[in-house]
Amino acid sequence: MPGNCEAVTRRTEVPSGEGSAFVLSRGVVLLFAVACGAAVANVYFSQPLLVTMGHDLAMSPALVGSVVTLTQAGYGLGLFFLVPLGDVTDRRRLIAAQLLLLVVALSVVAAARTAAVLLAGMAATGLLAVVTQTLVAFAASLAPPAGRGRVVGLVTSGVVVGILLARTASGLMADLAGWRSVYLASASLTALLALVLYRVLPRHSAAPPTTLRYGQLLRSTVTLFARERLLRLRALFGLLVFASFSTLWSSVALPLSEAPYFWSHSAIGALGLVGVAGALAATAAGRLNDRGLSRRTTGLALALLAASWLPLAFTRSSLWALVVGVILLDLAVQAVHVTNQTLIYALHPDAGSRLIGGYMVFYSIGSATGAIAATSLYTVAGWGAVCALGAAFSCLGLALWAFTRHSTPDAAAKVTPRGEG
Repeated sequence: MPGNCEAVTRRTEVPSGEGSAFVLSRGVVLLFAVACGAAVANVYFSQPLLVTMGHDLAMSPALVGSVVTLTQAGYGLGLFFLVPLGDVTDRRRLIAAQLLLLVVALSVVAAARTAAVLLAGMAATGLLAVVTQTLVAFAASLAPPAGRGRVVGLVTSGVVVGILLARTASGLMADLAGWRSVYLASASLTALLALVLYRVLPRHSAAPPTTLRYGQLLRSTVTLFARERLLRLRALFGLLVFASFSTLWSSVALPLSEAPYFWSHSAIGALGLVGVAGALAATAAGRLNDRGLSRRTTGLALALLAASWLPLAFTRSSLWALVVGVILLDLAVQAVHVTNQTLIYALHPDAGSRLIGGYMVFYSIGSATGAIAATSLYTVAGWGAVCALGAAFSCLGLALWAFTRHSTPDAAAKVTPRGEG
């Protein structure tokens, strides 16, 4: 056990190269957070707009539903096929190129006059929105090891805000200027971010470039999972917590649109504002990880996640219970997510993009599993069964942590003898 802890510590002491040649100011970290939030929001903009899109382009209900499916499928493919490129190319140029291509995809969506063009644009939007993960890996590489958790936490705060506010923002903009305005505005913002990031981020990496060819690069992602037990464990945590997260957010509109609430789509979308509290957990979890408290933070967050489903079960009779449950759930999920990313990046900083991309594949699997299971279960068994499902995912994560907490040396990214390894 001590030997394993020392191995992890040695890996985290390796400087990223980029971090030694570039001072990562708080302003640049906030720029990373804004860019991440703006990019990932494109995956979720369509959800409150589906009915309007369908009417505008004369799409059948089944075809309208494929808008979300193709966007998510594109995102999943991008995680595996695009994000690893950050380990073999200049990340600054890669990010700028992906953002500019994303501008093109968003413009195609905004200008679509047929269902085929819209679906192609949405798939491309999902594929290119994975620039979010390239940005997270780049920010982690620029951060000093002792402060990496804080940086990852702040950047992830931007991701959380982007995900939760995307539906609210798109609904409001669509009401004011039509659904196409959402994608035109996003294209404009994305183009501006591409220019600013290209000018602000470091031009070259001081680290020697990886010489892997593209096929070898993809295979090495699989190899990393085969070699690193911590990576596999943290990927499973990610799958379970995001299955729980998706169980709530993919189905909560159903009870809220029925008696006794009968909320409108805009009101339901505004619920995301409550979930922004989860962004606070991202920063706090990063700081705890820097102090060597990753294992304890994970266990506490998983216990909180399981407990959150108790107030959520009373959603039909109490809005306050719903609000409390949403805040607890989002705090817990983001705490685990930030800890996961900080720990797995520290395993091999030179393979940070592959590690983050591979981990996020499990995130996507968990999100899809929770969404499909929750919506299907609600139609046959109601909201109580959905809450039981979310609690089951949470308890599985807590049980996994309990069984592995003494056998896995996930001390923290911080190089210190005070870690919990």
